[in-house]
Amino acid sequence: QVQLTESGGGLVQTGGSLRLSCAASGYTFDSRAMGWFRRAPGKEREFVASINWSGAVTYYGDSVEGRFTISRDNAKNTLYLQMNNLEPEDTAVYQCAARTRLEPSIFAPAHDIWGQGTQVTVVS
Repeated sequence: QVQLTESGGGLVQTGGSLRLSCAASGYTFDSRAMGWFRRAPGKEREFVASINWSGAVTYYGDSVEGRFTISRDNAKNTLYLQMNNLEPEDTAVYQCAARTRLEPSIFAPAHDIWGQGTQVTVVS
């Protein structure tokens, strides 16, 4: 089975930190670029961060630049998102995604495998 499973979400106060994980199985993880996307209540899905196959190239959405860090451990088939200095506006369901290319994309439709999502809630 091809599957991405997120974990690490939760409830935090403004200024706090969380680390999300995305465990991959059933496909060639180290041959795919990966990304994180989020959907807040009443809003469209938003690009958060993306990373190429090796981890050497990363991109970030404007709203998270400087606060979030995407990384991957190909030996463990796991993608990470370190989130620091969280704000209430970061509250959303966070999904990881994979695409059938080595290099990343900021566009959700470019990804073909999606996790179910993990809830992140940031309160004042």
